[in-house]
Amino acid sequence: MAKKPELPKLSLNFLSKLKTNQLLVVLLIVAAFLIGVLITKVQYLEKGQANQAAVPSAQAPAQGNQPPAPGVKVDVNKGNLPALGNKNAKVILVDFGDFECPFCKKYFDETFAQIKKDYVDTGKVIYYYRHFPLSFHPAAKPAALASECANEQNKFWEFHDLVFKEQAKITGQTPEGTTQALKTFAASLGLNTSQFNSCLDSEKYKDNVEKDTTEGTTAGVNGTPTFFVNGMSLVGAQPYSAFQTLIDQELAK
Repeated sequence: MAKKPELPKLSLNFLSKLKTNQLLVVLLIVAAFLIGVLITKVQYLEKGQANQAAVPSAQAPAQGNQPPAPGVKVDVNKGNLPALGNKNAKVILVDFGDFECPFCKKYFDETFAQIKKDYVDTGKVIYYYRHFPLSFHPAAKPAALASECANEQNKFWEFHDLVFKEQAKITGQTPEGTTQALKTFAASLGLNTSQFNSCLDSEKYKDNVEKDTTEGTTAGVNGTPTFFVNGMSLVGAQPYSAFQTLIDQELAK
């Protein structure tokens, strides 16, 4: 009786090669997936960095307001607050700021003192501060009003410096907490607290703050900090070198 033909048996060597090839395919698929994830993550990070670089060092823009073009001079009023420096200085620097703005603090911490030392104290620049409290910074307007009350007792710049140094104490507070912190600042500067507290509670200098904001908007301010050096705008917490270039350019004229 004829035997039923048997199928040839696969050699162990062939099976081993097959398993190896299958493993390689799986590894290639996994590798391709991981590479794809890595590429996507890199693209995401690059996009995030690009977006971050594209955002100026300022806060939310005012609706429908456009900043002046670079190099274009704007007629900017100096406001009512006392200036730092020589009234006959060749360069006028106007600073529109917000006491709760983190970029304004960055400028104060990293640049302001150097500008004051090199240009204000040497009589080359006269420095003015004007209010531009942003609506989404709830402590900014009370702090602006408080600084005006400090100015009533000839302590504007001392109060200005203290608020930026202690900005964390007014940021994220309740309205009552912010007010109390501002009153504590005044007391620490030796102000007449009864006079100061009454001034702040009554919003005595509300019109001054609103006038600064309106005139800033007219001049093209759409975020803080915004500076005007002899009428030419410089937006954001720029490094000292940016101010140095523009100021020296004006001094050389």
